[in-house]
Amino acid sequence: MTLRCEAFLAQVQERGEYSTTHEAEQAARVVLALLGAHIAGHDRAELAARLPETFALVLLNPLQAAQPLDAERFVRATAAWIPGASETTATWDIGAVLSVVADAAGDDLTTRILLQLPPGYDLLFGRPDPSERSPQP
Repeated sequence: MTLRCEAFLAQVQERGEYSTTHEAEQAARVVLALLGAHIAGHDRAELAARLPETFALVLLNPLQAAQPLDAERFVRATAAWIPGASETTATWDIGAVLSVVADAAGDDLTTRILLQLPPGYDLLFGRPDPSERSPQP
């Protein structure tokens, strides 16, 4: 089920403790634009289908990355794209956005996305490392 834009932004705003919806939207746009360059194929399309259209388009038209960014470089890139952000505030911004994204995606899709990403993204999504999960019987 797709989240409505207002609901998505309200959740990001609450989790990020932003004083305005504009701050939440700015963080969401940057994080999703960077994330979109790192996931591909059916998983990216499926995630986009679960996001509000505005943010789905951001995910599907990502900022180009010459190579996959590890989690630390993802944080630095996010800080560079958000005016006035530091790596500490960017980590907070990423967590606020990606935790809402993970909730919208559900566990199965989030796990598949994390398996496409370099190690360390599990913490950014607020999820345990999927490679450390024990197989389900």
